[in-house]
Amino acid sequence: MADLFKALLKASRLARRRRPLSAALALQSALTTGPSKPKRKRPKTSLAPKPSPRAPFTRSKTSVARPPRPAPGTFLSDEFRCPQGALHYKLYTPTGSTRRRMPLVVMLHGCSQSATDFATGTGMNRLADELGVVILYPQQSPTANLARCWNWHSDDNQKRGRGEPAVIAALTRHATSLSRANPARVYIAGISAGGAAAAIIAAAYPDLYVAVGVHSGLAQGNIRSLHSAMAAMRGKAAPGQTGKLPRQLPTIVFHGDSDRVVHPSNSGGFLNNLERSRSGPLVSRAYKGRAEGGRDFTRRVYSSSGGEVLLEEWTVHGSGHGWSGGKAAGSYTDPAGPDASREMLRFFLARKRPA
Repeated sequence: MADLFKALLKASRLARRRRPLSAALALQSALTTGPSKPKRKRPKTSLAPKPSPRAPFTRSKTSVARPPRPAPGTFLSDEFRCPQGALHYKLYTPTGSTRRRMPLVVMLHGCSQSATDFATGTGMNRLADELGVVILYPQQSPTANLARCWNWHSDDNQKRGRGEPAVIAALTRHATSLSRANPARVYIAGISAGGAAAAIIAAAYPDLYVAVGVHSGLAQGNIRSLHSAMAAMRGKAAPGQTGKLPRQLPTIVFHGDSDRVVHPSNSGGFLNNLERSRSGPLVSRAYKGRAEGGRDFTRRVYSSSGGEVLLEEWTVHGSGHGWSGGKAAGSYTDPAGPDASREMLRFFLARKRPA
């Protein structure tokens, strides 16, 4: 009431000073605002917690928790799905510290094999413990191919963003994230149909894979049907790719010169592709040796003029269609040959994607 009386006196003074607009505003303010109410004191016994004056304002965020990293020494079995399809897989995490950002190697089995069989025959998990590498084994479904072959010969499975290459690339990224692997050190290898698929997938995703290994397989080329694939496997391949090719990833190739499933002449396709991807000369060197198991071999190394190794081609003399130096407990192996698993890992781990 006292506030209203003071406002009325103020309005009267302004009116006497011939300031009618100011007087009207003062009067309107007094009538609309009304009397001020005394502030209530907060009771001392409040159940609500007092906010900390020093606590900063934080905006809540919605996040999806990343699954835990597999424990060291575990051989995980799971299924992966993406828009292009689904695959079962096995993932081996080596023994040792969980804090390491380890390399990741994708291993594609051959026809009639499984992920477990291929892991057993190549002995990769044992080497993974020794060298600190995560190993991913995608497994072909019998519904996609009755013989569990990768369908590398089909045009639908030879392009980026489509078919089996897209699924395996997406699975590779998933495994890299799950295992906290180093994305600058991701590699892919395979045998027979898996080797041909590895060559195709590496060419389709050079931003994902750093190097590729092919055992008893075929180079990426002009094969677009099952008929042409069978002809190539018999050594009657169509003419190789012509014209300039994109840069080829560093490649290591193994092939037995007594292979009756995939003709050994197919290993020459990798050199042909390398030559068509470069304008400068290649420097080649050849080395001969004998494995502890008794197989003789010839190793040819092709480098740039600056000394960068671009291709290693291993010919295992007297060996057939089997993983060289593999374990007899697995299918399609040749224990007498040089250790292809160790040599591939040696070749891979020497390479890292530039920052």
